[in-house]
Amino acid sequence: MSERSYHHGNLRSALLDRAGNVIESDGVEELSLRQLARDVGVSHGASARHFRDKHALLDALAVEGFHRLNAELAAAASSAGSFADRFRAVGMAYVEFAVAQPALLGLMYRAKHHPQASAELVGASGVGMRGLVALFEQGQESGDLREGSADEDALVAFAAVHGVATLATDDLLDGVPWRDAAERTIDFVWRGLMGG
Repeated sequence: MSERSYHHGNLRSALLDRAGNVIESDGVEELSLRQLARDVGVSHGASARHFRDKHALLDALAVEGFHRLNAELAAAASSAGSFADRFRAVGMAYVEFAVAQPALLGLMYRAKHHPQASAELVGASGVGMRGLVALFEQGQESGDLREGSADEDALVAFAAVHGVATLATDDLLDGVPWRDAAERTIDFVWRGLMGG
């Protein structure tokens, strides 16, 4: 390990952090491994030891994004309150993540569908949905949700919440604050889940 890499502590993390900043401010197209290396003060060769090419960097960035999103969703699902409160917290956590990091979220979903997506990325991308299905199964077991297919209900809930997140990040809410739109969407889905 060179003195420069050691100075940065964890070069891989420094490169990922800087890459995340670049895609949020300038877009994925502007991301360059050479420029990232310059930005964090190392040679291109040093950065290439961690990421062989731009695809590997984007894959790793998407994996990190899913890990962060999954942690936020899991924390919301296990928060205090009623089942309805936890359901709403999960939905809002997803939309808040999307609004805070729209370029990263877009990259995450594009990267997971890339033919060369790593097994780690594919695995990480499914954790949130599995957690939502598990939450719905818990709600059915406790009697807080009607009986039915937890898989189907989770998919519909995800589609609605992801939809409002996309509208918010694409500035297509016609002046409605994203938080209001998200809360209304989540409440609408909740009423549907309770309606049988």
